[in-house]
Order: sequence, then structure tokens, then C-alpha cells
Amino acid sequence: MAVQKINMPAAEFERFALLPENADRLLELIDGEIIEVVSNGKSSAIGVYIGGVWAVFARQNKLGFVTGADGGYKIGRERYIPVCAFVSNKKQAKPSSDAYNAIPPDLVAEVLSPSNTPDEIAAKVDNFLRAGTVIWVVSPDAQRVTVHRPDAPPKTYGINETLDGGSVLPGFTLAVRDIFAE
Repeated sequence: MAVQKINMPAAEFERFALLPENADRLLELIDGEIIEVVSNGKSSAIGVYIGGVWAVFARQNKLGFVTGADGGYKIGRERYIPVCAFVSNKKQAKPSSDAYNAIPPDLVAEVLSPSNTPDEIAAKVDNFLRAGTVIWVVSPDAQRVTVHRPDAPPKTYGINETLDGGSVLPGFTLAVRDIFAE
């Protein structure tokens, strides 16, 4: 859902997003357009599950930290709030207190919801890849996950396949079936 169709500089967007009247809104800046993040229970539950298993694995292996659906990131001129993100200790030892962390995450998940447009998702994927971030695009309706890596073509995993953490979360695996279990 677009809040405003304008070409807003990132610094101005951050001031706007931090205004008291916007305190309860999750706002992203995508191609100069302010987008309010709107989800649903199903997409949110999937995102929490993925972030939870990433967080447990990352903590047990002392690899870094995971942020949830209210942790924002500066990705070039854009400002994103992925459903969950992993940042390695190599990049940043502790979570940032800034509304939009200047350090790009190593790995993010975006769970599709009816409010997402194909152009919006394509822009996020492209910008995350340019920042060196691996992105999982999760489709609840199709029950599949497409993994986009900066150094490889995208790969789609179906319900009977298993995702891995690659070099970002070495040793991590997650059955796609488990993401969509109810």
C-alpha cells in the first residue's frame, strides 16, 4: 500500500518515518516511494518461524544476530524492513539502535503477502543483491522459496526440498515443508 508517490531523499524519509504520528507504522522507502508495510497473520507467522530458527541457530553457533519485522536497514538509497534478517558478527557485533541500520544484513527473508507488487519485490531483490545480501523470497500460496544470491542465479525450492544457509549460515538447514506446516 503506497502512502505517498514522491521522489523523497533517504535522509528526509528517515525524518518523516520517525515523526511521532508515524510511531506505530512500519515504513519503507522503495524507489523514492513511501510504502507502509502491511502483512497478514499467515505471512507474519511464517516470518516469525524463519527468524526464530535462524536466531536459535545463529546464537547456538555464535554467528551473529537476527532482527524481526520491525528492524529496518539502509540499502543504498532505499530503506527496507524485511520480515527477518541475519547480520553476522563479522559485519556487526551487536544490533544497531538506529531505526534503519546502516550495515546491510547478510541474509533476509521476505514473505509475500497480497499487498506486495512484483515491481516492489524485484526492486528489493535487486538492491539487496547489490548490497551483497542473500534474500529468501517466500511464497505462502505456492509453498516455495526462491533464494537469490549475489554470486549465483536464483534457485526455487519446493515443498519437498531443503534450504541451506550456504556460506552465510554454514551448517544450517531447513525443510521447506517445515516453513509451511500448520
